[in-house]
Amino acid sequence: MDERTEQPTDGAAHSPRTAGTDPATSTFIAHRNLLFTVAYEMLGSASDAEDVLQETWLRWADVDQDTVRDPRAFLVRITTRQALTRLRTLRRRKESYVGPWLPEPLLTAPDVAEDIELADSVSMAMLLVLETLAPTERAVFVLREVFDLGYDEIAQAVDKTPAAVRQIAHRARAHVAARRPREVVSPDQSRSALTAFQQAVQTGDLQSLLDTIAPDVVLLTDGGGIVQAALEPIVGAEKVADVLGRLASATMRPAQINGYPALLLSTDGKVNTVLAVRLESGLITGLYAVRNPEKLSRIDREVAVGR
Repeated sequence: MDERTEQPTDGAAHSPRTAGTDPATSTFIAHRNLLFTVAYEMLGSASDAEDVLQETWLRWADVDQDTVRDPRAFLVRITTRQALTRLRTLRRRKESYVGPWLPEPLLTAPDVAEDIELADSVSMAMLLVLETLAPTERAVFVLREVFDLGYDEIAQAVDKTPAAVRQIAHRARAHVAARRPREVVSPDQSRSALTAFQQAVQTGDLQSLLDTIAPDVVLLTDGGGIVQAALEPIVGAEKVADVLGRLASATMRPAQINGYPALLLSTDGKVNTVLAVRLESGLITGLYAVRNPEKLSRIDREVAVGR
C-alpha cells in the first residue's frame, strides 16, 4: 500500500495537527493521507471524506492504544465503516439530486499524476464507474484493488467473512473492468490533448475543437440545481461543441484535478467550473463540468491561497 498517495495539495485537516503530543495523535496524523483517500474514493466527496476523518479521529482518540496490535489496519477499519454509513446516506441524497451528479473535484499534487495506476483510481471517469457499485462492493474494490489490502483485513472492515469478501471482490472487479476506460493515458498525453482543446475553445476555432473531441463525446454538467447546467447528458460532437463555444470568454487555467490535467474556469477571480476530461485514442470522449458551488468551495480556497 502506498501511503504517499492522493493527498489534497493543501493537506487541510479538521483533525489534530500537533504531531508528537501523544501516540494516538501522532499515529493518526501518520496515516491521515491514506485514510482521506480511502474515504474519498468510497464517497467521491472531499468534504464528506473530511467529515469521516473527523469521526474516525473521535473514535480513535477513545481507544486504549495498548490494545491495538496494528494501528493502520484499525484506523482503516474505522474509516471504512464510517464511510459505508455515510455512503448509504449519500445514495439516498443522490436520488433527489437535480441533474447529473459528478464527484467533488480534488486538486491533487503533481506527483500523483506520475503514478498512472494511482491517477486512474481517483480520476473522474473511474469515480463514476465506482458509483455504479453497491456500497459494500465499492468498499471491497477500493481496499483490495487500489490499496491491496488482504482479504482478512477487508473482511474485518466490512463485517463479512474472507470467503464472502473474495466473492464480492471478484464481482466488483468484473463490473468495473466492463465499464472503465480500457486505454491507459499518460499525463503527457492528457496535457497535450487538453492544451489543444483549450486553445480551440478560447480561439473559437470550431474545426480545431471538433478535431479534439470524439464524434460520440458526452458532456456531463453538474450544477446541483444551484447554478445553470444541463439536466441531461449532452451527446455528440456538434452539440457539445455548441455548448463549449459559449466558454470562449471565460478565464481558463490548467490544473491537476483527480490525478489528471484539467481546466479551471473563473469569473472575477472565482472558480465557477472545473472541467475534467476522459481521453481515449487521442480524442476526448468525456467531459465533466462541475459547477455546483458547494463542490467548488474547497478548490476555490486552495487556488486563492496559491495565488
